[in-house]
Amino acid sequence: MQTKNFMVDQSLKELTEHRTVVLPIACYQTTITQNIHGHIPLHWHDEIQFVLIVKGEAIFQINEEKRVVREGNGLFINSGCLHMAEEKNQSGCVYICLNVSPHFVLSQELYSTYVSPYIQATNLPYLYIDANEPWGKNILDAILNINQWIQQKSPYYEFDITVQLTFIWKNLIMNGFPLEYDQTEIVKSQRMKQMLNWIHQHYAEKIMLDDIARVGQLSRSECCRYFKRMLRTTPLNYVMDYRIQKSVLLLQQAESNVTEVAYQVGFNSTSYFIDRFRKSMNMTPLAYKKYKMDDG
Repeated sequence: MQTKNFMVDQSLKELTEHRTVVLPIACYQTTITQNIHGHIPLHWHDEIQFVLIVKGEAIFQINEEKRVVREGNGLFINSGCLHMAEEKNQSGCVYICLNVSPHFVLSQELYSTYVSPYIQATNLPYLYIDANEPWGKNILDAILNINQWIQQKSPYYEFDITVQLTFIWKNLIMNGFPLEYDQTEIVKSQRMKQMLNWIHQHYAEKIMLDDIARVGQLSRSECCRYFKRMLRTTPLNYVMDYRIQKSVLLLQQAESNVTEVAYQVGFNSTSYFIDRFRKSMNMTPLAYKKYKMDDG
């Protein structure tokens, strides 16, 4: 299964349901450039995520950190962490993504001791999974097995998956990470999500820097520092980029026209919209619309 269109709510929480018919997990293959945005946009979810790069290489950003992951290696991304991914060096990156509800990893009796402390730790937003490390190879092989079993659906495959998930988690926590719980980090993450949530609710309106800062209960300068640190952009540039993202979806509707779309996503000038769209997408909105209509 290929997931191409990431649906997120106003706080960037991913809306894709991460489950098979009977299990609270999802395992699928993703080609980064086939996503509607050409990359995997910023999002988060309650599930923990394991990634295995099967072709090419990608740049993942998890909260404030960036990490290059090459073919054969992977990542663990913790519950609730903002993350995004883009292809590196036009490598045709493809990866297997395994999303699992934290409550399904181990039985409820073991959850509070062996799972909860890890998903709540503020110093474990992600973990690089190196195929050259025995524990890393164990995890990556298990991801391949789970992906294969979900596709084949052989008898009792659900049992095999639950055994492999226990095996994955055991290999992850046996490394003895010193877990930390920094209240400042928790507050920072909550503020960032609040500001993004507000932008996604009000992007079609006039937005000022003061508005965004007020939502995060920050000064203007501190608000800018948050965005620079976590998203590598300014608050108002983020607003512009988000408006372009929304316009991309609208332009794919047969009845839409460029001027209407510009105003729908918060631009008060069609020419300015065209200019920003061209800089972001390397083509005009009309050319993009025509390309999508022909493609369809």
